[in-house]
Amino acid sequence: MTTIPVATTAPADGDRDLARDIERVLDVLAGRRISVLTGAGVSTDSGIPDYRGTGAPVRSPMTFQTFIADSRARQRYWAGSHLGWQRFATAAPNAGHRALADLESRGIVNGLVTQNVDGLHLRAGSRRVVDLHGALDRVRCLTCGQSFDRGSIADRMAAANPWLAEPGALELNPDGDVSVEHVDEMVVPDCTVCGGVLKPEVVFFGEFVPTEKYTEARALVRSSDAFLIAGSSLVVNSGIRLLDQAVKKRLPVVIVNRGQTKGDARATLKIESGTSEILTALRDRLAG
Repeated sequence: MTTIPVATTAPADGDRDLARDIERVLDVLAGRRISVLTGAGVSTDSGIPDYRGTGAPVRSPMTFQTFIADSRARQRYWAGSHLGWQRFATAAPNAGHRALADLESRGIVNGLVTQNVDGLHLRAGSRRVVDLHGALDRVRCLTCGQSFDRGSIADRMAAANPWLAEPGALELNPDGDVSVEHVDEMVVPDCTVCGGVLKPEVVFFGEFVPTEKYTEARALVRSSDAFLIAGSSLVVNSGIRLLDQAVKKRLPVVIVNRGQTKGDARATLKIESGTSEILTALRDRLAG
């Protein structure tokens, strides 16, 4: 283990804890090619809240079955999603996103898999990104398969629903949705090609991760020497399945997350910390 330099002034307890955590992570990951799985905890420093973090409200996200079966549910979803998108789209990558992009550019990280739909890893400069749950910046017709840029759909929605521009208190959710109570007058755009139902290109609750996405994610993990999980509680099966792959290959596994995860007992090391601090320090030490 690399020795922490002795400071002339005694560091605060928090600084000592962070330094100790960084050294423990380095003991496991230094000299290895790392694959990374990220969850909502990586984006909280960009102003996007976590579903399951400490203090997060209990929510009942829209399921795919409800979205398909209930036109009023689609009105409610699109009203909230439109308002949320306006704030979601302006979120900027944080230090953690940038650190992962730097580590990839230096060949230390071989790519990353994300459960997030915010696109912030790509905007930070990461190149090999497997977005397991899709991305909010695209919309697809469920009938003909035509894909649309989210901005064009937002423009149509704003024109058809000027009341959406009225100011009000909005609470942004991790999927870019916002709770909206009065949706009876909501006009939902349909597909301009066939008139079909439009849906953001994200995996709703009740849907499966596309096979090709999981195959790409699994290949990335299996081609690495270590597996780093950052900001994910691993409640969703897609994350657990990748952890299974890492354990099966006998890779060292490091989990960095505030709060318990479903993979803690199987990790080589679990760090209870914010992801931005750890990822930035890891970049500085491994790429320095």
